[in-house]
Amino acid sequence: MNITENLNWRYAVKKFDENKFLSDQQLKTLKEAFNLTATSYGLQPITMVIVKNKDVQQKLVEYSWNQKQVVQASHVLVLCVPKHHSEEDVVRYFDLVKKIRNTPDDILNPFKEFLLNNFKQKTQEELYHWNKNQAYIALGNLMTVCAVEHIDSCPMEGFDPEKYDEVLDLSSKNLRSVVVLPVGFRAEDDFMKDLKKVRKNLNETILHID
Repeated sequence: MNITENLNWRYAVKKFDENKFLSDQQLKTLKEAFNLTATSYGLQPITMVIVKNKDVQQKLVEYSWNQKQVVQASHVLVLCVPKHHSEEDVVRYFDLVKKIRNTPDDILNPFKEFLLNNFKQKTQEELYHWNKNQAYIALGNLMTVCAVEHIDSCPMEGFDPEKYDEVLDLSSKNLRSVVVLPVGFRAEDDFMKDLKKVRKNLNETILHID
């Protein structure tokens, strides 16, 4: 299958096969894909919490508008951003750049100071919304990788972030949940499995400026 065939194969699964689980290699692929996701300035202000515990998954169903995919799925990926973003996050990034690339301070410092000043001018709420956008970039990347690897997924915004944070004890880790992605394998009796994909024609969604 080529990439467009894989994307056509993908859909938001409504029922997972509870007896099928991702292999260690498939999970490793998703972890690496998440870590390789492009983020603004390369700062990676996102964390992926991987839930593979049926008791915990069952608890989360109530806070997911009772969507059963959360407990049926092999794993539930919860994309999170910092509850409080500090200047130290920027400093650590540049320390990592220096460590990996051995880039001299005189080259790094101007950009570092620019980002530090930029962050100082933003409120925590503004930083939260900026970080949240990065989580959606990761979500799209993960969904595409899932399609290529023939791993099924179901992106969810329909959940109670505060309750997720409570059940998963995210506040103690300075995290806020943003979006949820149950992953696994479609059930044979999922009513959505064989339905044709509904999309507009390309000429309705693509604008060429030559």
